[in-house]
Amino acid sequence: MTVSLHRMPGGTSAAAVAALYDAILWRETVTSGPVLLPAATAGAADEARARITQPLDGVDVVIATSGSTDGRGHLVGLSLAALVASARATLDRIGGPGQWVTSLPVHGVAGLQVVTRSVLAGVRPVVYAPRRGFDPGLFAGAVASLEPGRRRYLSLVPTQLRRAVELAPDELGAFDAILVGGAALPPDLARRAAAAGARIITTYGSTETSGGCVYDGVPLDGVEVRLVDGLVHVAGPHLATRYLDTDAQPFVEHDGRRWLATHDLGELVDGRLRIRGRADDVIISGGVNVNPHDVEDALAALPGEWVVVGVPDPEWGHRVIAVTTGHADAEAVRASTAHLVAAARPKDVVHVDALPLRPTGKVDRRGLQAGLVARGIPTTADRR
Repeated sequence: MTVSLHRMPGGTSAAAVAALYDAILWRETVTSGPVLLPAATAGAADEARARITQPLDGVDVVIATSGSTDGRGHLVGLSLAALVASARATLDRIGGPGQWVTSLPVHGVAGLQVVTRSVLAGVRPVVYAPRRGFDPGLFAGAVASLEPGRRRYLSLVPTQLRRAVELAPDELGAFDAILVGGAALPPDLARRAAAAGARIITTYGSTETSGGCVYDGVPLDGVEVRLVDGLVHVAGPHLATRYLDTDAQPFVEHDGRRWLATHDLGELVDGRLRIRGRADDVIISGGVNVNPHDVEDALAALPGEWVVVGVPDPEWGHRVIAVTTGHADAEAVRASTAHLVAAARPKDVVHVDALPLRPTGKVDRRGLQAGLVARGIPTTADRR
């Protein structure tokens, strides 16, 4: 089967959002056409084209993941049917169609789905796209430009929510729901956002699931979740068609159903799914498996943002390092993590002005770890 690829602009610009909105609207009324390839640059689109080795039948959109572990990721082929199934289930869960403020790049699945939900609602999203950092005036302008009489929605990653809470808290109460995903939401940040009037819904999902598929721990309608050896498996009509850059696929058959086998660690708490990070983020330190997200939870009450990574160490195998934008000292870190096993307690604390982010807005753990190794890990805590 020969299918042409049509490169779409990526990013968060008004032009990129408008182009994708029109393209998805057109695809909903036409049964065939070129496969859409949103990409940040022409070079990224060319590189993606060159990596495609699998058939494009059943694929309407190609999304390149950023690769949380290898820095490259996969090319994920998604059908319009899967994207629409996910978008409809989301709108049913959060209260129906409305108008969105979009602040996420449309060549990532979260930004793509904001546009898809907007197409289903029949109203174009408002674009918030600061040139750098967080622009409270621009954000306020985006909120003010929302059409009256419609439900209002916003989709963010935790880093963006933190900036909004710090710099534009009065605007957060304007939304009927704020979806927060892409990374764990620190409890302290959730409390601060709620105090500002934000109605937060935490989401779990991936490009392979057409975006968020579990909201506040509860699967969307049509979605099934199971745990296999502590890893999350997901089934439903929203699953991707296939990886396009490799023969190896992340799908398994079980009880006559097709499941996505993720690398995410999960547990069921009072019937709700709780994600405990990725299996490939686990740090082996002193022969003990350390989940960095458990350490981050322990540090969340301290000021600033916290990320925990492991770096090679001749004594420990890997040494647990806490990286923060705050100013907590070693004593505060020791007190906050005293209840953890010795191997999980950070051996060093590194202060940075800002955490490195991937294009999707998620923290770049791999890049952070490589940077620490390259810099020789300057610290402000006593080695112990």
